[in-house]
Amino acid sequence: MKNFHLYGIGNALVDIDFEVSLEMLERLNIDKGVMTLIDEATHHKLLKELEGIKHLKACGGSAANTLFTAQQLGAKTFYSCKVGNDKTGDFFAREMMSHGIQTNVQSEGREGVTGKCIVMVTPDADRTMNTFLGATSTFSKNELSETALKNAEYLYIEGYLVASPTACEAAIIARKSAQQHHIKTAISLSDPNMVTYFKEGLCDIIGEQVDLLFCNEREALLFTDVDTLEEAKTCLKKYARTFVITLGGNGSVVFDGEEYLHVPAYEAPVVDTVGAGDVFAGTFLYGITHDFSYSESADLASFAAAKVVSKFGPRLNQSEIDAVSAAVSKQKIYA
Repeated sequence: MKNFHLYGIGNALVDIDFEVSLEMLERLNIDKGVMTLIDEATHHKLLKELEGIKHLKACGGSAANTLFTAQQLGAKTFYSCKVGNDKTGDFFAREMMSHGIQTNVQSEGREGVTGKCIVMVTPDADRTMNTFLGATSTFSKNELSETALKNAEYLYIEGYLVASPTACEAAIIARKSAQQHHIKTAISLSDPNMVTYFKEGLCDIIGEQVDLLFCNEREALLFTDVDTLEEAKTCLKKYARTFVITLGGNGSVVFDGEEYLHVPAYEAPVVDTVGAGDVFAGTFLYGITHDFSYSESADLASFAAAKVVSKFGPRLNQSEIDAVSAAVSKQKIYA
């Protein structure tokens, strides 16, 4: 029996979430709806512009949010990442450990400044991210734990890693190691900008094929360079044995290796889409590592995503996790 359901690698970031107007994004000349990499000076400049606006702070990064969700539901997880030698890094490490996630992060041996992501949520519930990578920009093979990887059911790779040469190399090494040890591999394309500017690197991480790929419709079209969802579905089979394309309010399309499934979304008031894809992926991965079918896992993931988009912030609180857990129990009863 494996020690971990999921072994994840990704950028360790502390998220700072703000509710802003469309006019503010325009005034600050920020590209809406995507993730943009910024330097530390720009990070502090933006924080100055956002001073006085109510915000929410949490340790995050895409893969971290995915593993948090899976761990909250009962999965056993390990996360390899890199933080700096500062209070923000201490905050990140404490929060990971307090939720039961095992990690490579130790108090000794750290250097640099921990990465941060300014997340701006507009009234249309869209999320715009400006990310200062800090220490995680040098995430490398040195942060990988082969022991943890060999003792996991799935390797989960955050697509954002492709933006750093050393992190991209580490992701490729992890994927090759996982395949060598017959560990299943999963990747998220993460963001349209990652596909637009780093497609070649994403292909290098994927290699011949991964076992599972997550993306949204826009990312799917950009990655496959086609105009329709039907074409994208066909093209993605080249890159992944199975995949999930999320469609927002229209649910998701799942390919389970044999057939396409359309799983409808749950109706919910959309307040903030930050973390929706991460929570979806975490719930889905929990499902398929706990004997649920792809269809059942996607249904649970849609339910969890509906919970997270209906409030401000990228993660589910305990009452929301309890509601998802109740849905899990219901699935087991009727399975």
